[in-house]
Amino acid sequence: MQTQQPRLHFWQIWNVSFGFLGVQFGFALQNANVSRLLSDLGADLHSLSLFWLVAPIMGLLIQPIVGAASDRTWNGLGRRRPFILAGAVAAAIGMLLMPNAPLFITFMAPMIFGALMLALMDASFNVCFQPFRSLVSDMVPSEQRNAGYSIQSFLINIGAVIGSILPFVLTNVVGLENTAQMGEVAPSVMWAFYIGATVLLGTVIWTVIRTKEYSPEDYNRYKGIEAEEAEPKQSMGVRLGNFWKLVVNMPTTMKQLAVVQFFSWFSLYIMWVYTTPAITQHIWNVDKKWFDPGFIATVPMIPDAIVMAKGAAGDWVGILFAAYSVFAAIFSIFLAKLADRFGRKLIYSVSLLAGGVGYISFLLFQDLNMVTVNLLITQVEVPVGAVRLLVPMIGIGIAWAAILAMPYAMLAGALPARQTGVYMGIFNFTVAVPQIVAGLCSGFILANVFDNEAKYIIVVAGVSMLLAAISVFFVKEPDPR
Repeated sequence: MQTQQPRLHFWQIWNVSFGFLGVQFGFALQNANVSRLLSDLGADLHSLSLFWLVAPIMGLLIQPIVGAASDRTWNGLGRRRPFILAGAVAAAIGMLLMPNAPLFITFMAPMIFGALMLALMDASFNVCFQPFRSLVSDMVPSEQRNAGYSIQSFLINIGAVIGSILPFVLTNVVGLENTAQMGEVAPSVMWAFYIGATVLLGTVIWTVIRTKEYSPEDYNRYKGIEAEEAEPKQSMGVRLGNFWKLVVNMPTTMKQLAVVQFFSWFSLYIMWVYTTPAITQHIWNVDKKWFDPGFIATVPMIPDAIVMAKGAAGDWVGILFAAYSVFAAIFSIFLAKLADRFGRKLIYSVSLLAGGVGYISFLLFQDLNMVTVNLLITQVEVPVGAVRLLVPMIGIGIAWAAILAMPYAMLAGALPARQTGVYMGIFNFTVAVPQIVAGLCSGFILANVFDNEAKYIIVVAGVSMLLAAISVFFVKEPDPR
């Protein structure tokens, strides 16, 4: 017999997702700085997208496994929290080691060591992501679902703001150096990763301590699951065999959302990989040859002006990524009410449309004249075009907030309660596959179609996001809430 699931007050919902702030802090540091870091360690533009394939591949492999495992885990820490804590510890180790890649040159090339630590971080982040999504579905009753995922989106974006802006702060406020010759890592980036690891562990421990998951008996009563249904007697071999049946027979809503997810995450992957070279070339006017390790190998030393321009552009990418996260966090405050009033589909589609327009408008903001900007408690001199790029970040932030919340809110009502974790893990296929496709083809397109002019690959991301906006209208929701 099903019992009404208790409503949660605001701070209970907050605590459920607070650790995601730290996870996203680390993830944002990675997104904003890995292309810069790997380039400094020796990667060229074409290979950057291949290195970034590590992230979606790890998600593709890990999240379904973690989802299925967490569905059947009930111990002293609960159902989802053991995986969240383990993933956070492993991610923190990767964040501490990655910026120290040059120290391991005796054992392997720094670029290869950096790629291995990227793999460790991505694997660990993915161990955290899925259980956090499922934890909201487990703990928050259906009538509070929009609020639950909107608060999670808000916290994710707060973490992303802090993580993205941190290297800039460490350079322009604290005074750490933000430049590095080939084969080195800038001190500001190194210390940002150290701080990120600390914040990640601290916030996750807060969620683990402050959130008490339901017992199996309470969970089954709240979700209306019979005991026999909750614990089917199956061997591990049968469970693995049934996994692919779950994939083939996934709910219709999930299949339709997969199309939207494909175009959305194809765009996001391109942005994360190529924003740094795009604005370095387009806004700081650094010739594309300075992204070619083959050319760099022919010169005795990279000119100071080029090193400084690349460092300043790398820091500004953190500002831009922080900006879209700020706009996303602000939009997340209103997202639940807008979805309740106008419907999830309309708000989701309009949000993605705003993101597509934002990407395409990158081409409109080139201005090489320098201007002094008052930012935080410091002043920085940047090209006018760099400041104007804050405008498209509004649309991208709106899209990002919707991508973090709306698909999961739409999907949660279509999933069987006893298989929420495994289906949330399977749903990550729709996040990982488009990134893998983007990773395999975007570098080729950039080199052979756009002659390594990175700004044009950002326009491709915009077109893809517009297609995502159109695809939303083909999704049928099972739950009108």
